[in-house]
Amino acid sequence: MSQEFKVAQVLDARGKSCPGPIIALKKAFKNIEAGEVLEVQATDPGSVEDFKAWTEETGNLLLDSRSSGGVYTYYIQKSED
Repeated sequence: MSQEFKVAQVLDARGKSCPGPIIALKKAFKNIEAGEVLEVQATDPGSVEDFKAWTEETGNLLLDSRSSGGVYTYYIQKSED
C-alpha cells in the first residue's frame, strides 16, 4: 500500500528532458520550507536515477517514488538548511 504525504507543492516537470526536471526541482525547493514535501511529476525515465542521486548529494530525503502510465512521481522532503 502506498503511503500518502502532506504535500506543500506539486511540481509538474512532465515533458522536460534531462536536466530539465532537476533544474525545475532546484527552483521549486527555494519556495518551500525545511521539513515540507514537494511532489514532482516527470516523464523522463532518466529522472529515476537523477532524483535519487540529487537527494543523496544534497541530504534531502526521497520519501517515495512511483511510476504509472509513463509518469514518474517523487515525494521529496526538504532537509534542514
